[in-house]
Amino acid sequence: MAKINSLSMLQYIDVLLKHGNYTKAAQNLYISQSYLTQTIKKIENELGIDIINRQSTPLQLTEAGKIYYQYLTSLVNEQEQFKRKIKKYTDSDYTVIQIGVLPSLGTYLLPLFLPKFMSKYPDIKIELHEYIPKNSEEKIENQTLDFFIGQNPETISQNLICHKCGKHRYYTLIPETSKLYRKEVNANEYNHKFMKSLLQEKLILTAHGSAIRQQVDYLIQKYRIQPNIILESSNIFTLVELAKKGLGITFIPESVCVNEKPGDLAYNLIPLPLDLISLSYFIAYSSHKMLSSVEKELIDLFISSIP
Repeated sequence: MAKINSLSMLQYIDVLLKHGNYTKAAQNLYISQSYLTQTIKKIENELGIDIINRQSTPLQLTEAGKIYYQYLTSLVNEQEQFKRKIKKYTDSDYTVIQIGVLPSLGTYLLPLFLPKFMSKYPDIKIELHEYIPKNSEEKIENQTLDFFIGQNPETISQNLICHKCGKHRYYTLIPETSKLYRKEVNANEYNHKFMKSLLQEKLILTAHGSAIRQQVDYLIQKYRIQPNIILESSNIFTLVELAKKGLGITFIPESVCVNEKPGDLAYNLIPLPLDLISLSYFIAYSSHKMLSSVEKELIDLFISSIP
């Protein structure tokens, strides 16, 4: 095995899969593209197999790569469990709360409650782990994370205890290249008939398995539409920027901020009916976890701070 540690390698692969290409992944990791490429290739040479399918766009794991990814995940989980178990014997005054959250969601939710909590408990160390939801859920079940913050809890494991907040809105971004674009927006137009027409336009959507995609797929089934999905991405911010350039229509949770940039086409940003599509935010933890009074307060603060 290459001498790069398993946590770094797991992070490299996660970011590579998130962005789908070496250039953007290397930029996000603050390393050179050549170093990232060589590191992946070195692992493949030592294993004697390809772990990245370079024929797919965006890049994906090969079947052997999925096995290697699971191996790395198990190693990291074991390391994290060991560190957490040994820490309480080496420093009895040291308290850490580890929170897993998708970066795009953390940008919106964490500022709403975390500064208040950390101001009240300055001696408690907060560790943020910006994993994809599937990884956070697995780490909660393995008890290598304390809390998992996400959206739309309907499909998470029954081994997790979940506290959710309200009904929150989705928006659709409609560029002027769509026949549904309007210079003057009439809110009364956005009803069930509109939704059916919307789903028949060119769509650019988040990948299967994401919370957003699950709800959009539900609407597609509800209206019995054969969708024209021209592009998928695991990064909602990528879809927003592509939609603003006229590639297609996308769906955006309220947690994603949309800002106009030079070169953007005109577009409508339309709030969708809550009775058709909505989301709820949640904080979850293992059903086997015994909460401290401070952790209970963290949960209460999360719930009370989300508008």
